[in-house]
Amino acid sequence: MAARVLPWGADRAAWRRAEEAARRSWRLVVALLIPVGLLAVVGLGAILSSSSVPALQNDLDSLYYFRRQLVWLAGGVAALVAAAFTPLRWWRRLAFPLFVGTVVLLVAVQVAGLRRGGAERWLSVGPMLLQPSEFAKPATVLFLATLVSRKEDSMHRFRDFLWPVALSVGVVGALVVSQPDLGTTLLIAAGAFAVLVASAAPLAFVLGGGAIGAAVAVAAAMVSPYRWERVTSFLNLGADPLDTGYQAMQSLVALGTGGLFGVGLGASRARWSFLPNAHTDFIFSIVGEETGLAGSLAVVLLFIALTTAGTLVALRCRDRFGRLVAIGITTWLAAQALVNIGGVVGVLPITGVPLPFVSYGGSALLTELIGVGILVGIARQGPPPEPA
Repeated sequence: MAARVLPWGADRAAWRRAEEAARRSWRLVVALLIPVGLLAVVGLGAILSSSSVPALQNDLDSLYYFRRQLVWLAGGVAALVAAAFTPLRWWRRLAFPLFVGTVVLLVAVQVAGLRRGGAERWLSVGPMLLQPSEFAKPATVLFLATLVSRKEDSMHRFRDFLWPVALSVGVVGALVVSQPDLGTTLLIAAGAFAVLVASAAPLAFVLGGGAIGAAVAVAAAMVSPYRWERVTSFLNLGADPLDTGYQAMQSLVALGTGGLFGVGLGASRARWSFLPNAHTDFIFSIVGEETGLAGSLAVVLLFIALTTAGTLVALRCRDRFGRLVAIGITTWLAAQALVNIGGVVGVLPITGVPLPFVSYGGSALLTELIGVGILVGIARQGPPPEPA
């Protein structure tokens, strides 16, 4: 039998290109997982510090919220791994049932949801509380990406552009905003907008739809005086520092107290009931107080690194559906971080959305890790094949 000859020429070049593509794919996977892992660790530390006071106030063990977050994190990591090894074609098939299941859960919230803080957003499932609006974020991106990728050749017709948007964003947005949860509605719209921008739809259609959505959001905020006050209070925080501007003012006090390097881990003063929701919506304030400007900027840089890696995953994906999903998930996570941090530092309205991977909250953490798992799965596919 003749000895096997090693490939040379074009075959050798193709083999090298494939090997280099595999290395780049794994570098992207690492670039995704390192920021997420560090943010989750930062979140555990901040939750350990900030949640002990509210736990004791509710007659709970001081580690109650920390332990629950650990459990959700373990489940989220398992879900991330499962999502990363789920083939992209399966996500395309699962998009419709996942979307329908999310809509059913959102309707169930309207019927049998738990009301907290003036909003009806949670479902009680045994010992757990689920927030279906969190699951709506990835479900809407997957469903819209499926519809748009299948209608790629006809998206220049307004009718074929309108019905996927109305069926996905319109249905989910109406159910979420009625809870009421305007912040989550805006994040769902941001992910959908990114999918449409990256699709074959005419830019005029996308911008027109975005303008209509923005007008609807403003109208929804103006309908409720309380909601409108929350949205506009950031324009003049000192106008009502004991009511509408209280959270933002206390957040700025905490950040200012932190100085350059912070007051030390576990030494926050704001957590002692000065800053409401310190372990959820305003956990970035605790990070800034305990680790200072240096720690705050490090968290921001981690989100920038994650966003950059997610964008590169989208640009290098060989599958049209996968590219749309990657850009939608990346935009959702980046927009959520921007909205949360912007509200905490007083440059954006406070919308009540958590800081991804950092804030306390099981449903949010689980869906965010699933989203990263999908990005990892897309990254593992590698870039489009190069010509020989």
